[in-house]
Amino acid sequence: MLSRFRTDFYDWLTARAEALFELTETVCVTLPTPITAAEEIHDHLIDQLNLALRRPGMFGGEVAFRLLIDHLLFIERQREAWNQLKQSWEKQGLWTPIGPSGAFQDVFPAQADCCEVASVYAEFANRRGWLKPDRVLTGEEYQALTGRVRRWGAVDRTWPDVTAEFGPPSVLFGGNNPRYGKTLGYLSQDPHQPMVVFHLWNGSEPGAESWPPEHGQPLLLAVRFGGGSFRGSFTFTPEGERRKPTIGDPRLPQ
Repeated sequence: MLSRFRTDFYDWLTARAEALFELTETVCVTLPTPITAAEEIHDHLIDQLNLALRRPGMFGGEVAFRLLIDHLLFIERQREAWNQLKQSWEKQGLWTPIGPSGAFQDVFPAQADCCEVASVYAEFANRRGWLKPDRVLTGEEYQALTGRVRRWGAVDRTWPDVTAEFGPPSVLFGGNNPRYGKTLGYLSQDPHQPMVVFHLWNGSEPGAESWPPEHGQPLLLAVRFGGGSFRGSFTFTPEGERRKPTIGDPRLPQ
């Protein structure tokens, strides 16, 4: 009897051990995935913002700028800075129901990319310390530029004329292909000084084939700088005055 009891007990114990072994084989424990540190996320968003500003057409334009800026302000715990920026733009006449892009609608002819709008967001990014310029002007260079650029910009020019006169920009908004419009921004060492912006356009006359554009190089339409009103910050070339959208232009709100 005792021998049989021992045999039964051994069989039961073996079965329990095998069941426990099978259980340990089938149970999978999922360990938590490490989260990227806040500093790394912050740096990544800054890099993405700089890319989006330089190639706005590839990143979705103004929507991308606003999303990236919103995330950055959230990480920095300063989301109120966005409302402060909008209030500042409203006072300048730059903010509209569709953002700064609306303010440019009756200033420049339509273009595929929103390089002109990118330059506005870049000025804010520069003040926040997010912008990574390719070049920064010295105090003397910036003073010399602002002292003569309005007079210089009142004459018809092209992209090569701008860079030959003032050197490579701090930021090129748009690609290097001369068939497309672009915007050139020049920055001082002082981030609170306004960016000097050259708005260039390339395209065709209304009613003509849209591609290829008629011009071998983008044409300068206007120079923009200053902290006052949006309209008062522009100096238009004769070409820029001629190409301002008119009443009935499909780009203007009806």
